[in-house]
Amino acid sequence: MYAIIASGGKQYRVEPGQRLEVEKLGAESGSQVDLGQVLLVSNGDQVTVGQPTVAGARVVVDVLGEIKGRKVIIFKYKNKVRYRRKTGHRQRYSRVVVKDIVTA
Repeated sequence: MYAIIASGGKQYRVEPGQRLEVEKLGAESGSQVDLGQVLLVSNGDQVTVGQPTVAGARVVVDVLGEIKGRKVIIFKYKNKVRYRRKTGHRQRYSRVVVKDIVTA
């Protein structure tokens, strides 16, 4: 059994027991969160596609903690005028483990 969910503007294919990193959820470490934007649910040979989401379906995840992604360097430069700006950004992610896929 697997599902395709949308979280943080991205889509993920998830199965029970899978660990993944999604955009920061804002939930405490050790808490359970329901992800309700389920786009597709497959149970063996039966596939349910939502329009745009599957009614009554949700994915239950446990939040393991928060991590930082790799650093992205932003460098602005203009030729011949001595203009240089260097900044960086590290995106925060929530590490979660999928507990269950609940259908209607």
